[in-house]
Amino acid sequence: MHQKPDGDAMGSALGLFHFLKGLNHDVTVISPTNWADFLCWMPGTQEVINFEMNKEKSLKILNDAAVIFCLDFNIFHRTKHLATHLANAIAVKVLIDHHQQPDEPSFNYGISDTKKSSTCEMIYDFIIGSGNDKSINTTIATCLYTGVMTDTGSFRFPSTTASVHRMIARLKETGFEHDQVHNHIYDNFLENRLRFIGFALLNRMEVLYEYNTALMYITKQDLYKYDIKTGDTEGLVNYLLTIQGIKFGAIVIDRDEERKWSFRSKGSFDVNQFARNHFEGGGHANASGGRSSSSIEQTVNHFKEIIIKYKNQLQ
Repeated sequence: MHQKPDGDAMGSALGLFHFLKGLNHDVTVISPTNWADFLCWMPGTQEVINFEMNKEKSLKILNDAAVIFCLDFNIFHRTKHLATHLANAIAVKVLIDHHQQPDEPSFNYGISDTKKSSTCEMIYDFIIGSGNDKSINTTIATCLYTGVMTDTGSFRFPSTTASVHRMIARLKETGFEHDQVHNHIYDNFLENRLRFIGFALLNRMEVLYEYNTALMYITKQDLYKYDIKTGDTEGLVNYLLTIQGIKFGAIVIDRDEERKWSFRSKGSFDVNQFARNHFEGGGHANASGGRSSSSIEQTVNHFKEIIIKYKNQLQ
């Protein structure tokens, strides 16, 4: 899966893991980095190997593997320090992803289907297509529901198609408790995160009404002050789009190695192309990410200079 995996990355990996284990395959899940604490409840997470913490073990598994499934990313650099090792691995590489502009030559088989709501939906299709519908149990259903729920914004994004609802109906037939998934993902944070969100909204948000854009920046000092961990900033960018008239929301976070951008939009404004053109990123038309090697102040100023060019598109 990609670095700093979200619900869809972890859910698709674990969903496929449990499915293949059920067919008596020898399966290992490797994450390039650590992941948010609110994902640790998912069945099988305790067996996931963190590459950065277990490099030697991870590389042996990669070198011995016959098949490597690459989930929820379509270009190797999204796996951070694992990228070079994936590129050099001799195993058959299978892509299952839903992001735009996949690096097709890097994979032997597979697809990046942008019409799909999530990679978890694609794993569901993979299981159904293999003729193993009856193998979907509560464990697999829990993992796949987590990913499709989080990537569709709890089923409110346009990617929530009729096929998504049919999938959820089939998963519910296994008897898994969907309300518990919501509780684990959305109601499982510490007090400091809520105080951090209040601080960020009050002190780190700018609304550029002339461009129907809202911008937020989080400094390294902010992260330290509120003891912010991996996953604590997830979803923060979505608050920006709740402002009446705002079509484009952007947040940049000051990380140790780089400044990480998250972009969200409403309607036809393509943040995937915006991220690719200006911030070495990409993703979906209405949800994408990017990066910058500049300081937090420089990259914010760069964003404000760029956004002027898109005034007509955002009105």
